[in-house]
Amino acid sequence: MLIKRIAITGPESTGKSTLSEQLAAHYNTVWVPEYAREYIDKLNRPYVLSDILKIAKMQLKNENLLASKANKLLICDTELIVTKIWSEHRYKSCDKWILKNIENHKYDLYLLCNIDTPWEYDPQREHPHLRQHLFDLYYNELKTRKLPFEIVSDIGNQRLENAVRFIDRLL
Repeated sequence: MLIKRIAITGPESTGKSTLSEQLAAHYNTVWVPEYAREYIDKLNRPYVLSDILKIAKMQLKNENLLASKANKLLICDTELIVTKIWSEHRYKSCDKWILKNIENHKYDLYLLCNIDTPWEYDPQREHPHLRQHLFDLYYNELKTRKLPFEIVSDIGNQRLENAVRFIDRLL
């Protein structure tokens, strides 16, 4: 059975994980958590450029493993454009493997989370003052690549309803 892959993307602290979990529950399917969070939590040192590639590879591996358990839709909390923007912002470069796989690994729909949710502190979050700048990077990346995307705005249940409406149109 072919499944539709939905990528939840955007800057940090825009509700990607919450939205991913809610969408998976709504559609009675599985979601792929953001691997970076797990990886960095276990790291006993500051992350470095090579860690971003490891994270990207494991994110894709986890996604492919969970695809077999999906019920028509696979909800992906993050995708490789996130690692590209993160790497370029932090280190001014991005590994060729990530760039190649962005080209080769497409999603049926990208939901770009708007920055209209309140910022929540988390020790892994680094840029509360750059939310608009980072949002613009995501927007421009999706637009330039001509990828199918919608901007998910609002908070709470309305945000979920907006995302559901976009996915229902796809289905």
